[in-house]
Amino acid sequence: MHTREEKIEAFGRFLDILDELRVKCPWDKKQTNQSLRPNTIEETYELCDAIMKDDKKNICKELGDVLLHVCFYAKIGSETGDFDIKDVCDQLCDKLIYRHPHVFGEVKADSAETVIKNWELLKMNEKDGNKRVLSGVPDSLPSLIKAYRIQDKARSVGFDWEDRSQVWNKVKEEIGEFEAEIYKMDKDKAEAEFGDVLFSLINAARLYKINPDNALERTNLKFIKRFNYLEDQTIKKGRSLTDMSLSEMDEIWNEAKANE
Repeated sequence: MHTREEKIEAFGRFLDILDELRVKCPWDKKQTNQSLRPNTIEETYELCDAIMKDDKKNICKELGDVLLHVCFYAKIGSETGDFDIKDVCDQLCDKLIYRHPHVFGEVKADSAETVIKNWELLKMNEKDGNKRVLSGVPDSLPSLIKAYRIQDKARSVGFDWEDRSQVWNKVKEEIGEFEAEIYKMDKDKAEAEFGDVLFSLINAARLYKINPDNALERTNLKFIKRFNYLEDQTIKKGRSLTDMSLSEMDEIWNEAKANE
């Protein structure tokens, strides 16, 4: 791999290019924090897609796109006199050192779980940090990821099941309450209860060290692959999905499963 000097040189070259683009490119010149935000979200998801597919080439590419956005915001900050990339790096370094006393101090941490617990406590104790346990969870997170983070934050201060197997009673309870509201045909209450079902299942995944977002995305990709096979085979037969019976589609679907 590259030396530290080569990495610093490459980063400096990138910053020089960004400076020039900001002055000379009509599109780059007009960008603001607000105009960049939607693109930042898109680039982040594209990086996540590459990671889920374990596409090393695209992971490298998408990391570059995310880095561009990080430095672009810092560039805008420097133009307004609020901060620049050095401030961003310095604050990050200070935070990492402060939150890793087991590396840079005398604190002992023999497991990842202890590190996470200490991290959350340190965050709460920071002068300008989050005073409430759940206040550090961004409002704009997708609901599934937000639920996982909420539960994980609560766990960090001891609010959790004593035995993870206890969660299954809660899952069954929530499913029962959802079914009761469905039976009553009360859509509003059924929606609320279904949210409780999802929340309890996410909790179960967390307790068994399964990332629910990754798990659901794996299923999404699996479904897309099988459905595409179904569609391809249907076209080869000179037919349309809308003209096929469910049993005919199931037969091809099972072929797709068998071919995996």
